[in-house]
Amino acid sequence: MILVLLGPPGSGKGTQAKLIEKELGLTHISTGDILRRAVVDGTPLGREAQGYLDAGELVPDRVVINLVADRLRNGSGPGFLLDGFPRTVAQAEGLETVLDRAGGSVDRVISIQVRRDELLRRLVGRSAVEGRSDDSQDVIAKRLEVYEQQTRPVVGFYGQKSVLVEVNGEQTVGEVFAEIQRRISSGGK
Repeated sequence: MILVLLGPPGSGKGTQAKLIEKELGLTHISTGDILRRAVVDGTPLGREAQGYLDAGELVPDRVVINLVADRLRNGSGPGFLLDGFPRTVAQAEGLETVLDRAGGSVDRVISIQVRRDELLRRLVGRSAVEGRSDDSQDVIAKRLEVYEQQTRPVVGFYGQKSVLVEVNGEQTVGEVFAEIQRRISSGGK
């Protein structure tokens, strides 16, 4: 089983990813974790990514796709939960190509939906509690803007493939997780 978890910053993706990983036994793949590991390990892709990071640039889609493809090839267990990938339509298309070559496909894409005002409330609250530097007012606005411009189109991409499940992320953590479980087991309905 291959699941993709999408949602804007503050939607609860990380919390739900942990619950899904534990409940379904899927291998949780976070592109941020993969990228950091490749850099630390000094792999060829990690060295290439490091060059972009050192220059303050985004790592190109091609590099991110190859990092995820390597991780998928080296995985085990009943399946994967992709968290933070794909972030762009180009990455979604690249993932489709990688999976097609391996004889697989994305089984379900879970998009956690939360209104902007609720996202802002959550992120500002998280900043106050956790002191996260990536949750300042300006950074929050930029992160939401980047999500809308780059990742929101990925939701449409998967919506055309009939694998998209939209979940109301404004419920309690348990209610969101129960809805995700129900939607996965019922084939998205």
